[in-house]
Amino acid sequence: MQSTTDLGKASQIPEPTELTTLESSQMPQIEPSTPVLRIIGKAPLSGHVPISGAKNSILALMAGTLLSSEGCRIRNVPYLADVQSMCDILEALGVKISRNGEVLDLDTSNLSRNSAPYELVSKMRASFFALGSLLARMGSAKMPLPGGCAIGARPVELHVRGLQALGAFVQIEHGIVHAHCMSSNGRLQGAKIYLDYPSVGATETLMMAATLAEGETIIENAALEPEVVDLADLCIAMGAKIRGAGTSTIVINGVDKLHFADFTAIPDRVEAATFMVAAAITRSTLSLSPVIPAHLTAAISKLQDMGVTVRQDSDNMITVIGGDRYRAVDIETLPYPGFPTDMQAQFMALLTICEGNGVVTETVFENRLQHVAELNRMGANIRLKNNVAVVTGVPQLSGAPVMATDLRASAALVIAGLAADGETTVMGLHHLDRGYDRIEEKLRNVGAKLYRTSEVVPV
Repeated sequence: MQSTTDLGKASQIPEPTELTTLESSQMPQIEPSTPVLRIIGKAPLSGHVPISGAKNSILALMAGTLLSSEGCRIRNVPYLADVQSMCDILEALGVKISRNGEVLDLDTSNLSRNSAPYELVSKMRASFFALGSLLARMGSAKMPLPGGCAIGARPVELHVRGLQALGAFVQIEHGIVHAHCMSSNGRLQGAKIYLDYPSVGATETLMMAATLAEGETIIENAALEPEVVDLADLCIAMGAKIRGAGTSTIVINGVDKLHFADFTAIPDRVEAATFMVAAAITRSTLSLSPVIPAHLTAAISKLQDMGVTVRQDSDNMITVIGGDRYRAVDIETLPYPGFPTDMQAQFMALLTICEGNGVVTETVFENRLQHVAELNRMGANIRLKNNVAVVTGVPQLSGAPVMATDLRASAALVIAGLAADGETTVMGLHHLDRGYDRIEEKLRNVGAKLYRTSEVVPV
């Protein structure tokens, strides 16, 4: 078995000899610094890209295992910094975790704490989702307010109000959420909950909490995302009684306890869509699997509107064929099944080389347009006002030093660098490592010229 302390090692990909030799003589010899990603643009891509398990699903699944009094085995687990962070949090609660390849075994039979340290939770917002499962399992929980990418407020009021409806006393003091069940038997009570916004996090938190509550819980205006369905499927595999996941109304009938389950996570639709854009922006052909095409409907539709060919080869494989000319389109981010906010930055990178003007409207997170300035450093023509960006296509992007501002922005800058003339240096790789499993290795395997190094890059 592999210790969870090894989970992050896969991101430390060795530099390819041919690129290192070619470029090292051109770079000053200086002291090592923060890692950067150097990309030599204009290399054609060709081949197959394996898609890893869904980051946004895995983290919720890991939180969901706390509901089981026996533990869980989760398959298709990607090598991500966020997965390691969640492992650290669960281990701090008393969960025993071991890893063998893409299989994660979690022994949750002996939870010893009902709270996680701030220094762990502050790294990642998804860790907050453990509040619902921890409260349901132990009757009380303390969780610091969450961290993660600085892309918006992402308030926790929906979580708090929902838990209060389920019979919990919830108080926030000094940045810590304190919650405990008020019933005499220490269990939450079923309730009818309406979410003012179809928040994925709130839907998942409340669905997990309700699995061990007494009676029936109905969540109205629930999030429809595939990751919510995946979490419901795990809970059902552990013995929960849930119906309606994937619709706006989820009904949960509480049970006394949940048991062991062996569960395989869905493939990552955001990773798949990111590689789809990489194929398009480099005017290349890539096949991707495993994927669930129905999860990619919005991304596929926009690519086709732009003039990119997307072919479904089988139930779990698609091929993207880039073209010579693309048309600009308008994009507005919306909850699923609308266009995903997690793909806004990557599609904006592609819009920079499309003919005409495209309008990108970000409605989900107010600070998720910080990559505009970085794309403009690469020669893009983007005008920004509040949450709306107008992208006027240019014939060619140019390589430049750029700084990633959040997870998806980092991917956008990488794929922009693949298409740019010259060399692009991407800084802020801690964002990239949070959400993309071995992205450099996967890109190199299909012909990209990029490598990670530790150098000070003038900006």
